[in-house]
This record gives sequence, structure tokens and C-alpha cells, in this order.
Amino acid sequence: MPPDILLRSPGAVLFACNFNRVRSPMAEALLKQIAGDSIYVDSCGLKLREGAGGGVDPFADAVMAEINCNLTRHDPKIFDDLLDSSFDLVISLTPEAQHRAVEMARGRATTIEYWPTFDPTLAEGSREARLAAYREVRDSLAVRIRERFAR
Repeated sequence: MPPDILLRSPGAVLFACNFNRVRSPMAEALLKQIAGDSIYVDSCGLKLREGAGGGVDPFADAVMAEINCNLTRHDPKIFDDLLDSSFDLVISLTPEAQHRAVEMARGRATTIEYWPTFDPTLAEGSREARLAAYREVRDSLAVRIRERFAR
């Protein structure tokens, strides 16, 4: 276990958002980067985006590559696609995902946390302006994850 991970860290963490193409895959990769194999980490969304090709949002992939996190193999999935729903902690990043997480955890010893996170796909402007919005989300998630999971 990396020295900066708390001994009381959950064994399994799920990050959830709306489409599992931007925020939750970023969070999943960030936690995997600091926790390694000491925590099982997954992510999902509420629904798959119609008309979107498989995989992560290209801007999310680009900003994560800047910090050596590769998202190119990420395959978006929904709650119903999860192989196991026995998570110790579910962190929802959107209000809609929060409602679904509460439903999934009903009757289980699962902790639910809500981390409201801006949707960078709503950013407009030049390519660089849009990338800046994605970087801001990446960096804010990184701070929250370090605060929550590291000493």
C-alpha cells in the first residue's frame, strides 16, 4: 500500500456521474494513480450518451494524459453494467447520480458522498478555453481525492 493512503480507506470505491465519459472516469483514474491496487476503484454513469462513440471524451483524455493518466481504454458503462455493486463508498458527482447511488446503496453498509462537480462539456469558446475547463475539473477532483484518501 502506498504510504500516503490511510489504513481506514474503503476497500471498494465507485465514482458516478451522468454519462461516465468525463468526470467519473477522471476521478477513477486519479484515485487509481494514488491508491494503486490498495483500493478497488470503478466508475459508471446513469445512461450512455446517444450517438457518442465508445470511450472517454477526447478532451478528458487529453487533460488526463498531461498528468500521465491514460483514459483511452475506458469504456463508459451504467450502473446496471457493474459486475458487482458491493462498494464501501459511492461518490456521486451529479445530483442525478446521487439519487441513483442512494437507491443502489439502500439496505447496504455503503457510504454515499456527494461531490458536486461542474460539467466541463458545457464550456464554450476556443479549444484552449475548453481544455482549461476540463483541467479545472481534473484539478479540483485531484484535490478532493487527495483530501479524502491521503494523509
